[in-house]
Amino acid sequence: MPKVLVFGSMNIDYVYRVDHFVKKGETLTSKSLAVFPGGKGVNQSIAFAKAGLEVYIAGQIGEDGRFLLETLDAAGVNHDGVRITAEERTGNAIIQNDDAGDNCILAFPGANFRIAEEMIDAVLVGFEAGDYLVLQNEINSVEEIAEKASEKGMIVVLNPSPVNERITPELLASADWLFVNEVEAAQIVGNETDNDVLRAALQKQFPGKHIVLTLGEQGADYLSDGVCLHQDIFPVKVVDTTAAGDTFTGYFLAGWMRGRAPQECLRLAARASAIAVSRPGAAPSIPEAVELSDITG
Repeated sequence: MPKVLVFGSMNIDYVYRVDHFVKKGETLTSKSLAVFPGGKGVNQSIAFAKAGLEVYIAGQIGEDGRFLLETLDAAGVNHDGVRITAEERTGNAIIQNDDAGDNCILAFPGANFRIAEEMIDAVLVGFEAGDYLVLQNEINSVEEIAEKASEKGMIVVLNPSPVNERITPELLASADWLFVNEVEAAQIVGNETDNDVLRAALQKQFPGKHIVLTLGEQGADYLSDGVCLHQDIFPVKVVDTTAAGDTFTGYFLAGWMRGRAPQECLRLAARASAIAVSRPGAAPSIPEAVELSDITG
């Protein structure tokens, strides 16, 4: 079984429960405040680990983020590739979570944007051709990391979130897998909002790649070389959607790496995401594989 390296963000999430998202000029009193481990790197690495894979995380935190290592230990994630800096605070996110379970996020990158080239080289030494590299866009040097991993023959999985000027055509071209939601996909292909047109545009722009498109309440698709498979959501009472996409990514690829068919991978990931959104928090909401025993065997 290949190893999985998640080179990504590590955050402290401050989650405020509100009646509605704060508007311009408004002061709003929150119903509660909860502090959770988060960041797409942390979330995705925990999802892979809970799905039963051998997973490693690389990233950078400040002294204030040491408790994140305890969270990773508890999930079985190897964090030898994590560095602690005294020069910068851990990245954090201010998350508003409303009564419908939707969220909006203000992120501060902090130590996530202080990753040096020598750290990248040191981390990648431990991996080889056929291992998986999972990247998001919440750290610096993503394009450089992807390039170095590709040179080693690693399989590059990119979740281009958030989409901004650092998501270059070269970076997208270097990825073997793309995991995108409908908003990110529309930004990449030209702000198309019709899902059928979006699917066609993604396949045309990225021939030969594996693409997983998540569509919120409309489910998710697997796209590759003219194949389009769809999976509906499992309806649940939504509490917090923060880690839904990260959970989906981890469980889909876990199924894939075990040789499951794409449709089975979609179903597994959709079930795991449904459990995640029914719970508060990001990393703590991600389910264990045993909770999906009826479809994991």
